[in-house]
Amino acid sequence: MTPKRLAILAGGWSGEREVSLNSGAQCQAALEQAGHEVLLIDPSREQTRLARLAPDLDAALIMLHGRFGEDGCIQGFLDCLGLAYQGAGVASSALAIDKVWSKERFRQAGLRLARDVVLCAGESYEAGPILTELGGEVVVKPAREGSTLGVSLVSDPEDLAPALEAAFELDEKVLIEERLRGTEITGSVLETLEGEAVALPVIEIRPKSGDFFDYKAKYTPGASEEICPAPLPDEITAQAREAALAAHKALQVDHWSRTDMFVVKGRIYVLEINTIPGMAPTSLFPQAAAAAGLPMPALLERLVGLALRDRGRG
Repeated sequence: MTPKRLAILAGGWSGEREVSLNSGAQCQAALEQAGHEVLLIDPSREQTRLARLAPDLDAALIMLHGRFGEDGCIQGFLDCLGLAYQGAGVASSALAIDKVWSKERFRQAGLRLARDVVLCAGESYEAGPILTELGGEVVVKPAREGSTLGVSLVSDPEDLAPALEAAFELDEKVLIEERLRGTEITGSVLETLEGEAVALPVIEIRPKSGDFFDYKAKYTPGASEEICPAPLPDEITAQAREAALAAHKALQVDHWSRTDMFVVKGRIYVLEINTIPGMAPTSLFPQAAAAAGLPMPALLERLVGLALRDRGRG
């Protein structure tokens, strides 16, 4: 690829700020090594700078996670600036970050999902019946956060109130889901420049400590074992890849995504989709891409190519 002048957007406003900065630094180093001019810009502090530089940039790579990064806000700003970027546009980003909305689209697409109850701030509830309805063990999570921020595991009705309180501190809408027990996997999707969405090798995730793949397990080097390709039967692997593609298409996501899933008794359950997967050293998407023959520099050049291909889509 001819050298480009690129902005990497990292940092941001969300609780995933440090993860974003880490992703951004990794991408900057790889792209500079490939000969591109790269500016690292934090939109939470440098919006004016970004707007001023936009006419002289070829594209932006969004490495912002969570609120104001994956929810359509920064995408709308870039559309207004006329600056090309990788990944989902405004509508798909807003839909994907909301676990309640996205699960409804997944249901329509025929994907298998965990049972759930949705609560809004101030709404009354009865803890016992909710746990009974959802199988006795539940996962409480804010509807529009990532990296397991605000997530709690609950098996005692008395523990539901503090779990909800923690989740409501981050969002006014909370999802209570049945806890799935099985093999945790993730499936990545990357488009070709010709527009074909391709499922990358599936990864199995095995946290070495703790009850689930939480923030510490995700971002502490060595805290989890990530096996790529996942040691699953061929039939299960095929189902997982199909589910990742179906989730990607159900929300009309552009360019790339990563869908988190569980294998339970030979069946694939979809948890949620990520429209800006992490690109830090411990991140899953780069591992899947590398297993498919795309090391980090080639992966980033693909994303730049996809951004330039779809310039002006907003």
